[in-house]
Amino acid sequence: MKNNIELQYKGFLKTHNLWRNSDVFELDQFQFEAKTFSIENTQRFKEIRLGKRVEEFLSHHLKSTRKIDVIAENIQIKDNKITVGELDFLLRDKSKCIHLEVIYKFYLYDPDVKGDELSKWIGPNRKDTLVYKLQKLKDRQLPLLYSKHCKKTLGTCNLQAKDITQQVCYKAQLFLPFESNIKDISPLKNNCISGFYLSFNKIEILRNFSFYKPSKLDWLIEPHDKVDWIDFTEAKEIITGYINEERSPMVWLKDQNNNLQKCFITFW
Repeated sequence: MKNNIELQYKGFLKTHNLWRNSDVFELDQFQFEAKTFSIENTQRFKEIRLGKRVEEFLSHHLKSTRKIDVIAENIQIKDNKITVGELDFLLRDKSKCIHLEVIYKFYLYDPDVKGDELSKWIGPNRKDTLVYKLQKLKDRQLPLLYSKHCKKTLGTCNLQAKDITQQVCYKAQLFLPFESNIKDISPLKNNCISGFYLSFNKIEILRNFSFYKPSKLDWLIEPHDKVDWIDFTEAKEIITGYINEERSPMVWLKDQNNNLQKCFITFW
């Protein structure tokens, strides 16, 4: 478990920001040094949801760098007793105060989706899309800072919304269709491409590969050889259960030359 948490942390750090600067939706990307800091106590990482685990990793990282002060994190904004939203982080970088929202996603490029290029990036189970999340950030999450409900909370930190800069830490692993010849995914960054996806209907193409199915939190990890690999027949039986539930699992693949890859097997 300790080793897996360290590998998850390293995987998070190695994942690139999804775009440069403010190239997408005018959302300014937060930049930080990707140096790895040792984790002495893995017990502090208790979140079982991947997005929240990533926030824990970023908190650990920022506090370890000691270059950026974490003023507050996971700040609940309430209307009386009703929670209306949350601010992920309030940071101080030298004289600048930053409201930071953290997002970590997995997107597959579906060329058949209508719309512009950004609209074609969707979640493995087709329930999540890049454009939906971007719009939610612009319309709901970031404006929360300027709401009347947030004013009192900021006051407890001796802050005012007008003095705070807003940024996002939006990281993602991207997956292209099997044997895709796509060369450029602008305005997104090519170095976010982490593997490919394949419809379950075509899974026989992978008959000669060994398989490993990581847990959801281990989707963060870069594939390595020190896992319990299974053959195609056993893997197909396991994957079939997910497909029947209309879920698209991630798998690691190892070919006969011990080359490792990440892949989603989709139900669609």
